Amino acid sequence: MSGERLLVIEDDDKIADFVRRGLIYEGYQVEVARDGEHGLVAARDRPPDMIILDWMLPGVDGLEVLRRLRAAGDLPVLMLTAKDSVSDRVMGLEAGADDYLVKPFHFEELLARVRALLRRRATEPEQETLRFSDLELNTITRQAKRGSRLVDLTAKEYDLLEYFLRHPRQVLTREQIYDRVWGYDFGGESNIIEVYVRYLRGKLEAANEPRLIQTIRGVGYALREE
Repeated sequence: MSGERLLVIEDDDKIADFVRRGLIYEGYQVEVARDGEHGLVAARDRPPDMIILDWMLPGVDGLEVLRRLRAAGDLPVLMLTAKDSVSDRVMGLEAGADDYLVKPFHFEELLARVRALLRRRATEPEQETLRFSDLELNTITRQAKRGSRLVDLTAKEYDLLEYFLRHPRQVLTREQIYDRVWGYDFGGESNIIEVYVRYLRGKLEAANEPRLIQTIRGVGYALREE
């Protein structure tokens, strides 16, 4: 049994249940979202190892979901669609899909493509450098740079900056930051996040560089340019 977590974003109940049952039988953990908005929330809050994404979704369509997923990270994405023209396939791949499967399909082919994408991800080296604007963070050496200037970070400052860099342009709530960076809840009155954001800003803006960690009032913070 493999145990990898898969997210299926599909509004057709029959197809979603067919795919879910088959993948669970093969040993995968499977979550199903019935539309794009719920799929994006699931991908953000419970990051899977891979996403199976339908093109024609109500509300936010599959291409827009794919673009937002790509802006947030590099999870493998297999697109399912009834569109089978060459131009449609090119559009899907250019939007960031790793593979493309036309409906109707045999489950055996879906399974083979899932396994191939997961194998490819497993053999890829871990990303060494995270970048946003003129900010760089090497995840192997744990060294940060703002332009050509080295930025010396403590262990917890590094953890916080890495979390921001892995979720650029996303609004991260205080609760998310507590959970992902500190691993437990300090309580609503704690100002530990504000303290460390202030430390980070002081170091990242030491040479009067533009601010990158923005305060989203009443919510949290976001790594984005003003």
